[in-house]
Amino acid sequence: MQALDELIGHVEAAIAAAGDERDLEQVRVAYFGKKGEVTALLKGLGQLPDDQRRAAGQAINQARDRLQTQLEARRLALSAAQLDSRIAAETIDVTLPGRRSGQGGLHPHTQTMQRIETIFRNAGYGVATGPEVETEYYNFEALNIPAHHPARAMHDTFYLEGGERLLRTHTSPVQARVMENSEPPIRIICPGKVYRVDSDMTHTPMFHQVEGLVVDRDISFSDLKGTVIDFLRVFFEAELAVRFRPSYFPFTEPSAEVDVECVHCRGEGCRVCSQSGWLEVMGCGMVHPRVLEMSGIDAETYTGFAFGFGVDRLSMLYYSVDDLRLFYENDLRFLAQFR
Repeated sequence: MQALDELIGHVEAAIAAAGDERDLEQVRVAYFGKKGEVTALLKGLGQLPDDQRRAAGQAINQARDRLQTQLEARRLALSAAQLDSRIAAETIDVTLPGRRSGQGGLHPHTQTMQRIETIFRNAGYGVATGPEVETEYYNFEALNIPAHHPARAMHDTFYLEGGERLLRTHTSPVQARVMENSEPPIRIICPGKVYRVDSDMTHTPMFHQVEGLVVDRDISFSDLKGTVIDFLRVFFEAELAVRFRPSYFPFTEPSAEVDVECVHCRGEGCRVCSQSGWLEVMGCGMVHPRVLEMSGIDAETYTGFAFGFGVDRLSMLYYSVDDLRLFYENDLRFLAQFR
């Protein structure tokens, strides 16, 4: 019994000294586990004389129950203390301002498109839109590109099932639709998505175009040149040199490609302009009389000019981006620069 009293004192001291639940578990195993000291006392009852065994067993069981009660109480106290400590460490000061979430921004192509539309609206142009799924007639034939015309090879077209409908390869069909349903004078731009079978560092299967159309009496190539030069200088916010090179488009005659002085090197020659000092930015020309007539406009009374350019290319030049695919990879580190 004296040994039992000493053991009880050791266990109570060990329980009180346990600093956390891990230490307390070690106390439980040391005294109440299969090889624990209290367990050993119970196992040793068989060695006692019969007249002592019953009293010793009762005393040991009572001591065990009391100690286990103290052990459980100490475990609950340590658990509560640990929870209080965690709550104190994670306390939130509700008077502090909240954390602001990151704000999104418009895609650079959208910003470029809006910039272009604003420039032309300020110049008196309307904005016209049309379907992205087109018929062959409006995408080709109404623009003087019949089925046998070799220019169709210039357009790698996405045809839909049946072959009669397609994803438009340019926004020129919108011009044809407007001319069919409007009387001159006409002064519009046609922004939108277009599709061609192409994909590399400067082309994607889907891209954005803006095409412009003016139809009125006495419209000349000089009007076209003035419009294009003014637009490019306003868009790039610089007095850039502009040149027109003779070219060919089925829906305009005469036709021209437009080059602008390199916005990076100002004509000195660099990697962007392949050391030429010039960048090709658009095509243009006087509306072909046959296109006017197919739309029901008298080509003897009215003339017009048209131009078209890729918004994606202007975005690359305006923002100094050398790989078009960066605009479509959804890398927030890249897109965040344009907010």
